[in-house]
Amino acid sequence: MELQSLKPAKGAVKKRKRLARGVGSGRGRTSTRGHKGAKSRSGYKSKRGFEGGQMPIQMRLPKIGFKSPNRKSYRTVNLDRLGSIAEQLKAEKIDPATLVEHKIIKKHELVKILGGGELDKKLDVQAHAFSASAKQAIENAGGTATVVE
Repeated sequence: MELQSLKPAKGAVKKRKRLARGVGSGRGRTSTRGHKGAKSRSGYKSKRGFEGGQMPIQMRLPKIGFKSPNRKSYRTVNLDRLGSIAEQLKAEKIDPATLVEHKIIKKHELVKILGGGELDKKLDVQAHAFSASAKQAIENAGGTATVVE
């Protein structure tokens, strides 16, 4: 095999369309652009969302909703999951650092404890937020629920 004998794979190279090379070429006269109108002229470029003068869809539809820049987004952990984590680690204290260490949440995420499932072990839990039922369940089991900033 030599450099001068190398060829691209069959079907990899396509011949380009040669426009405006006479009527006999099949792509002469209007050069595949149809008849008249802005799209047949050189230099034509339509604006994004332009619908030929009709009111564009983004203007026809009503604007709804709002996204607050101050919204806090929490990763949620249920009580039964907390219990299984504590059992695995043989720990009596669970805080965001522990959850990050065991890849349950990411480093800069806020965590909220929810009341899903049962908790039968005494745990000292620190989190950024608690649901009322989760806080009640933790305290009923003899543990403490502390809010971390």
